[in-house]
Amino acid sequence: MVQEYICDLHIHTCLSPCGDLDMYPSAIVEKCMDEQLDVIGICDHNASENVPHVIKAARRTPLSVLPGMEITTREEAHILALFDTIENLLDLQDIVYKALRGMNREEIFGCQPIVNENDEVEGFNDRLLIGATELTLHEAVQAIHDCDGIAIAAHIDRQSFGIIGQLGFIPPDVHLDALEVSHRMGLQQARQNFPELAGYALIESSDAHFISDIGKGTTHIALKEPTIQEFRMAFERRDGRYIRE
Repeated sequence: MVQEYICDLHIHTCLSPCGDLDMYPSAIVEKCMDEQLDVIGICDHNASENVPHVIKAARRTPLSVLPGMEITTREEAHILALFDTIENLLDLQDIVYKALRGMNREEIFGCQPIVNENDEVEGFNDRLLIGATELTLHEAVQAIHDCDGIAIAAHIDRQSFGIIGQLGFIPPDVHLDALEVSHRMGLQQARQNFPELAGYALIESSDAHFISDIGKGTTHIALKEPTIQEFRMAFERRDGRYIRE
């Protein structure tokens, strides 16, 4: 049976250098439960090490956690990648790390801790996660699809790191599954502001970097279950699946 799920598909952890250190797995899950969220996507910048720990932290709750990542392309556009399995995410991680140059300078860009479900720091990611990869927009989206994921252009209403702000338009030959708008704009305002994007599915997310931001932007999506195939069907409004705008 199709039912509506409350989704926040763009949440960072403390692994993202711009994320608050309070964004550790158990705290994220607790806040999501307080906000009565059904499905979340964990999407750190160019990295995935904290994703398994958020999934473990949520195991005794009704919360569904989609493994994900926020890739910065060569054009400095942010693209969300979401998957059904950790294995699919790790396949993408290999591609991203091969295309990511530079080392983090914690005193400039911030700390990048790997924290487990028991709130224990297991180590640190020394890569320059805040940087852009060498993957073009086309290459990043193709890599996501090759790894059986969905590709969503992040916060298109923002000038910085949004695909429209960076390129001025959305290339018609880039096969994005959906577009994300920030909670500051919302879906209805986005439809008014971007009439040329009528053919795209839109979602709203929090892009939370702080605990207090989780759940500020959500999307009600009708699915049979929270799987990538079901999200694809909802984005295409097929077989009773839909996004409530």
